[in-house]
Amino acid sequence: MAHHKQSAKRIRTNEKARLRNQAQHTEMKSAVKRVINAPDAAAAKAVLAIAMKKVDKAAKHHVIHKNAAARIKSRLSRAATRAS
Repeated sequence: MAHHKQSAKRIRTNEKARLRNQAQHTEMKSAVKRVINAPDAAAAKAVLAIAMKKVDKAAKHHVIHKNAAARIKSRLSRAATRAS
């Protein structure tokens, strides 16, 4: 229970941010899974650009760390080339 107006507002804004971050994180993870679980290389390459964009956007908005984004993108590109 908040005792001040400012702390009540922080609780509201934190919850909005948490939901926004959670949605973006879920979208990113789903896009990554689509690349990893692609049936063949052509399908993986088709969804790779979308997944990269989602990862970059999550890093830009501080949902994930920039080094984590780089690591995920590296693994994605390796997975897309191997899926032949």
